[in-house]
Amino acid sequence: MRLRVLVICVLAALGAVRAAVAQEQAWVQLEAQPSLTEAEDRARTLAAEFPEVAGFQIAEGWYALSLGPYSPEEAAGRLSDLKRAGAIPRDAFITDGSTHRQQFWPIGRLAVPEAAPAVEPAVDVAATPEAAVATDETVAEARASEAELSREDRMALQQAMAWYGVYEAKIDGAFGKGTRASMAAWQEMNGFEATGVLTSTQRAALLANYQADQAEFGFETLTEAEAGIEITLPMALLQFDHYEPPFVHYIERNGSGLRVILISQPGEQDSLYGLYDVLQTLEVVPAEGERRREERSFTINAQSASVQSYAYAEVKGGMVKGYLVVWNPVDAERMSRILPALKASFRPVGDKALDPGLVPMDAAARSGLMAGLEVKTPKLSRSGFFVDAAGSVVTTVEAVAQCGRVTIDHDTEAVVAAQDAASGIAILTPKTALAPQAFARLQTAPARLGGEVAVAGYSYADKLPAPVLTFGTLEEEAGLNGEAGLSRLAIPVLAGDAGGPVLDQSGAVLGMLLPTAPKGARLLPDGVAFAAQAGVIGQALTAAGLVPTTTTAGDLATPDALNAAGLGMTVLVSCWE
Repeated sequence: MRLRVLVICVLAALGAVRAAVAQEQAWVQLEAQPSLTEAEDRARTLAAEFPEVAGFQIAEGWYALSLGPYSPEEAAGRLSDLKRAGAIPRDAFITDGSTHRQQFWPIGRLAVPEAAPAVEPAVDVAATPEAAVATDETVAEARASEAELSREDRMALQQAMAWYGVYEAKIDGAFGKGTRASMAAWQEMNGFEATGVLTSTQRAALLANYQADQAEFGFETLTEAEAGIEITLPMALLQFDHYEPPFVHYIERNGSGLRVILISQPGEQDSLYGLYDVLQTLEVVPAEGERRREERSFTINAQSASVQSYAYAEVKGGMVKGYLVVWNPVDAERMSRILPALKASFRPVGDKALDPGLVPMDAAARSGLMAGLEVKTPKLSRSGFFVDAAGSVVTTVEAVAQCGRVTIDHDTEAVVAAQDAASGIAILTPKTALAPQAFARLQTAPARLGGEVAVAGYSYADKLPAPVLTFGTLEEEAGLNGEAGLSRLAIPVLAGDAGGPVLDQSGAVLGMLLPTAPKGARLLPDGVAFAAQAGVIGQALTAAGLVPTTTTAGDLATPDALNAAGLGMTVLVSCWE
């Protein structure tokens, strides 16, 4: 049976936990056995998996099994890697070998008989592993040894527990109910009895593992004077790259896959909200995950199969400050130790922020974040138009085919309520209520062939911020082969206009513009386009449980009224992975 941590070794190491990491050589101690025979048996088993296993006599009747020797930095990394893989006990720790006496493994290294003690044992330990654990310390003895700790020692324990995510209160060295609950949580997490009072052995293991993590990640508390931010970062995994107001970029080191961007910008709530919106457009901020925007701060915790990120920002004293952390989801265990340190250590300092000059917040943010980070772009964007006061949208089936999600005008997510491949019409319902400036009135009066029509659409997809009107004429109320439900137009439209409304001179909707001929089909002459007629749109709406609005209006609309009707009802429909 494995022992979690050898009592004698830990008691000796209590005053030397920090020194253990700083020595020239270090070992990862896995366990201890109460006899040479048992230790050799365990060593043979361990050697099959760990060729570097070494065994040492450490006190009368006790034998430690360790991996090494390594440099202190290598030992820290080895300990962390093996713990993440679940290959060693969770309370394995780093030792500097100061308790090692004779080496017995590999076999033949024990130079003195087992019965001849080198020194008097520090603790009278029974001859079985179970007894050794039992005689570690009773709760009363643990309280007594705890009482001898200095305030700095107590604060160090709280800091270590905070690192492992079980302590969230102030680091003050006071062991109240909160600290006791945290101690019990750490004990339970590591397979100990949850008494709420750490024994000497447990305290040493907690601190040793914490020190090992600090050595592995290379944590440094940085003060970015220009940005007015103080934060603790794992500089073994990061390196400073560049300033680009309002951002400070730290990129990955040695392929760590970790990136951090500090945010510092003069501004108030409008700047904070602008930043929140900009972050949603980044590839490294997936659409899935939690968002919370409050009056003076926001948090984003986003994740996809390939990227995870966490962002926080707050506005205080006329300045917006925060950070964005990006990592690979496979590093979740590592980030469970790193992210709490970043969150707990971040604080604005001083009265200074990076000055973005006169560039507006959204433009500066896009420019800065695009230096090393890609902005999200949709797979495809087409046009669509509102058909009722609730914000339902008609668009082309092409715009919603094989989409992970669909948005209306960038920000509003929508569901595909219905689609019909035969007519080419899809109907979208917004997930959040919308109040459109205008919506379609479907023309039921006979159309006038040769009459002027206009198509409202995002001709260049998402390249332009608003739709435009393109003018042409209605040539025929049928397809080239006489197909019903189609209108042939003579009009110079582009691919992005597909899904947009076709308007007559009164501003009523005659139909929906269909995409150009699919790849491989016969190409039509330039300026020839087709639209699904208003009657077909009405039938699709009725089938989807919506009530179409119709009109027989024939009066000419003024140019301003035509613009208001067409552009007010037209939306950008985007298809995302």
